[in-house]
Amino acid sequence: MHDSSQYLPVGSRRWECCDCFNLCNSFESEFKIDFSGNNIISFSRKGFYDLLFNPHNTAVTYCRFISAFISMALAILPHALQFNPFSFKFKFPPKRRAILARNSSARETSFNSHLSSKEKNPFPGKLEADVVVIGSGIGGLCCAGLLARYQQDVLVLESHDLPGGAAHSFEIKGYKFDSGPSLFSGFQSRALYSCRCDWRLAVNDEHVAAMISNMRVLDALGESVPSATYDSWMVYVPEGEFLSRIGPTEFLKDLEKYASLDAVREWRKLLDAVLPMSAAAMALPPLSIRGDWGVISTAAARYAPSLLKSFIQMGPQGALGATKLLRPFSEIIDSLELKDPFVRNWVDLLCFLLAGVKSNGTLSAEMVYMFAEWYKPGCTLEYPLHGSGAVVDALVRGMQKFGGRLSLGTHVQNVVVENGRAIGVKLRSGQFVRAKKAVVSNASMWDTLNLLPEEVIPKSYRDRIKRTHQCESFMHLHLGFEAEGIPEDLGIHHIVVNDWNRGVDADQNVVLISVPSVLSQDLAPPGKHILHAYTPGTEPFGLWEGLDRRSSEYKRLKAERSEVLWRAVERALGPGFSREKCEVKLVGTPLTHQRFLRRNRGTYGPAIQAGKDNFPGHSTPILQLYCCGDSTFPGIGVPAVAASGAIVANSLVSVSQHSQLLDAIGI
Repeated sequence: MHDSSQYLPVGSRRWECCDCFNLCNSFESEFKIDFSGNNIISFSRKGFYDLLFNPHNTAVTYCRFISAFISMALAILPHALQFNPFSFKFKFPPKRRAILARNSSARETSFNSHLSSKEKNPFPGKLEADVVVIGSGIGGLCCAGLLARYQQDVLVLESHDLPGGAAHSFEIKGYKFDSGPSLFSGFQSRALYSCRCDWRLAVNDEHVAAMISNMRVLDALGESVPSATYDSWMVYVPEGEFLSRIGPTEFLKDLEKYASLDAVREWRKLLDAVLPMSAAAMALPPLSIRGDWGVISTAAARYAPSLLKSFIQMGPQGALGATKLLRPFSEIIDSLELKDPFVRNWVDLLCFLLAGVKSNGTLSAEMVYMFAEWYKPGCTLEYPLHGSGAVVDALVRGMQKFGGRLSLGTHVQNVVVENGRAIGVKLRSGQFVRAKKAVVSNASMWDTLNLLPEEVIPKSYRDRIKRTHQCESFMHLHLGFEAEGIPEDLGIHHIVVNDWNRGVDADQNVVLISVPSVLSQDLAPPGKHILHAYTPGTEPFGLWEGLDRRSSEYKRLKAERSEVLWRAVERALGPGFSREKCEVKLVGTPLTHQRFLRRNRGTYGPAIQAGKDNFPGHSTPILQLYCCGDSTFPGIGVPAVAASGAIVANSLVSVSQHSQLLDAIGI
């Protein structure tokens, strides 16, 4: 095992597509790559440039695509973990073999299938670990679970009395509510498990599309999550109300009825352009990525044959389009000259739900993947039986199975730094927990900054965080009510857009509603339903800042700002629903979000726009202090934060250990 002191910081500039070719200048004039483990591709530097830049060369498009892919595979972590590229030797084994056992011999800690109890666990054992993880969000649990699988002594410290962070579930009067994610896919389609999943559909309180990154971690931990499937959600827009079904043709019928024939033609044009690019967006398993040059072995070389096959199948047009994956999706929309207002509004809506920004700020790779996942033949959406907390429970079980520890109700006061190195954390109780190898913060960038002693923080690091714009916060409405009078065919998901002209990112304009008890009846008492409605990261924190939660002003504003949620719920549930008959009524505000999820200003996360800035990597200026979660690459959302946790875990172990894990789970 190497320790993180062997690493050197990565340069902070963004890699452009040509950077992989500049890499050639650091080699001898004869450049060799072993893609398969058996064959060596060899060419001269001059020949390489001729191949790329000769305008008459028919292979130029493919080379540009390879450039984009290598940019994604090797340089998507512009501020990644600190490392020394010369601290190990690259090894490309001629064949893969399963090395790691699928199960650990460590004693499994008992854990209830649902962590709904509010009892605080006692601090579990010794006050030290190889790696201390601050926070039990999805990113932190994925990181900890993999580290435990890598046979590291890992301890997760969670301030709340329930694990899961913004994805935790809670119970009131027999109603089991999701605090956040409720739209999933990828639980049952094992063929999809290795697909890339970089987009963002809410970890905080927005829907989540594609749990593939997370599911691969669960697979590594020997866990699974049973789920129910469905293929539609209700849409309420100014043009009308319709049941929107996923798949390649169903939405065309909606467009013909509620938009125009031009909209149908433009949507077909968009699908024809985007779907061929999906092979590139789905080429790399997130679990193969690490934050150092070892990614050449674990990702680029390992999956080169399948990548080569995929871009050949795309054809020149698809390969050329794939070079735009790291650009804003609006550039693809504009290049196709899509003009229909409904199509552009719908794309902006999807982008906003995925990334918290409209199409001019969303990575094309995120949208390309989403289109491939939602508009392919035979696709389905899934909801985990027993609620989103079942995903958290599975991650905790898997971590504990391999000897990892979780301490609930354990608040970290600050990170302890000695000689520029994070050596552990101080708890609110006054106890010191030593971290022998690393401290990993699963808190937001702003909350992590507040955990550090002022004197150890470089000004440039502090300034970068403070100038990073934040997404806004949420209004929440959790309800428990009688099913009598509610339509029997009620769907699980509903989306309400009040006014396209205001923009999908305007406050009080878009409401999302989830009624998961229609698929998992155990979430509510017999004959009853649960419901979660919310504004998706559009509620201004400034309206609430400084208010006393016990004051009449706060209560008045709470009633006023939640009215848009109540109206949307009444529209979705019909005349049989009554506010007065609800047995549970919980209204959450940005202050609620800030308090219970420990989110700075209740934010959804960093408002980072594609083409203008990048999500930070996982290292910090403090040696042995790393970050994962929605303030780091790849971004916000269950798939993204799961991938971030995996990247940190992979980077804290050797390349050989990482490769052995990939062999063991068969990717």
